[in-house]
Amino acid sequence: MRTSPSIVPADRLDRDICLVLEDFGAGAACAWRETDEADTDMATVLQHLLSGQYTYPVRIVCFNPSQGWTRDATSEFADAVAQLAADTDAEVSPALQAFIATNASRHFDPARPPLARRHDN
Repeated sequence: MRTSPSIVPADRLDRDICLVLEDFGAGAACAWRETDEADTDMATVLQHLLSGQYTYPVRIVCFNPSQGWTRDATSEFADAVAQLAADTDAEVSPALQAFIATNASRHFDPARPPLARRHDN
């Protein structure tokens, strides 16, 4: 039996892909956000979280089709976006603060930078 080549280049699937589940409120409930393929890497999703592209994120999953794995990365993203906000002195929306507070594995205080960046005694 002859096999046909894939129409999707293999290298497009051999990477980590991250998707955000967002709460759209009463009546609409939660849905996985539609996103451009190029915007599904961790760094871009972090930037989008911080800039308000995702207003009420609930869960973030990552997967790699070529390697055959998937995982809940919500806590990892909560930690990373909190650190990014602290490192860049970015303003954190109340909804993102709630996401961080609910999902981060360590405490984040948006009013104070992490210990490594503090200059007070």
